[in-house]
Amino acid sequence: MAWRHALLLTPAASDDLRDDFSDTFTDIDPAAPALSVGELSTQRGDGIFESIGVIDAHPQEREAHLERLAYSAKLCDLPSPNVEQWRQAITAAAATCPAGESVIKLILSRGVEHGPAPTAWVTVAEAADNRAAREHGARVATLDRGYDSGAPVRAPWLLLGAKTLSYATNMAAIREARRRGADDAVFVSSDGLLLEGPTSSLVLRHGDRFVTPAPGVGILHGTTQLSLFTWLEGQGYRTGYEQLPIDALHEADAAWLLSSVRLAAGITAVDGEPLPYDQAFTASVNAYLLSPRD
Repeated sequence: MAWRHALLLTPAASDDLRDDFSDTFTDIDPAAPALSVGELSTQRGDGIFESIGVIDAHPQEREAHLERLAYSAKLCDLPSPNVEQWRQAITAAAATCPAGESVIKLILSRGVEHGPAPTAWVTVAEAADNRAAREHGARVATLDRGYDSGAPVRAPWLLLGAKTLSYATNMAAIREARRRGADDAVFVSSDGLLLEGPTSSLVLRHGDRFVTPAPGVGILHGTTQLSLFTWLEGQGYRTGYEQLPIDALHEADAAWLLSSVRLAAGITAVDGEPLPYDQAFTASVNAYLLSPRD
């Protein structure tokens, strides 16, 4: 990933209602040192983030990402983000993006231990080339997430459903999936319910109905999935949120992993067993997801 630009934010209070926050942004060299060695984002992964896909300098689903940033901050007991400040920071970052695909990351950490808090910054980078996954799909392995579907209510301190910087487990899951001959993973609760991918939402098709696991089981409410469901409903399809057993994936007419940067990758096999893959329909989904979306 080639970093292109970065902004360091001086976080504003959530009740600051000014019209212009540009004086709270500082341009920084993305290749130069910028964070203290005591920064808790690097020391403990104590912070949250959002990744926003950018198409031809247009940030996709900006408001949905800001809503999720605020939700994650609440779950993690971080200061409530000033949404207008972050909105303006996204606009400033997007203005530096060239034609084509980029990614903007919003990062809010608890700051420096025994020091200034919080720390906030925005980065801009060239997006990875995801054409192969979009066109040819991905094989997945189902992996036990290590907790049951009641854990989010029973143990809220696990921060299930927050988009935290602590992604070591997610990356380890992808490595394990590859060791099993797959490209990606789908997490399953220990009581047998489908959850999500390490970096993606899961959508299944059964006939003319599209479903995704209900977010109440401690998964992220996907911004791309929300946008896709709006489009599908406009095309006359039915959509829904359900608690889905693992068999629902094996029995699906088709399935996809959805994320803000990769977009839609059709699932071609589950644990080594082929799954129907509709390349033409997947192409139409990605054509929509590559169009400007607010």
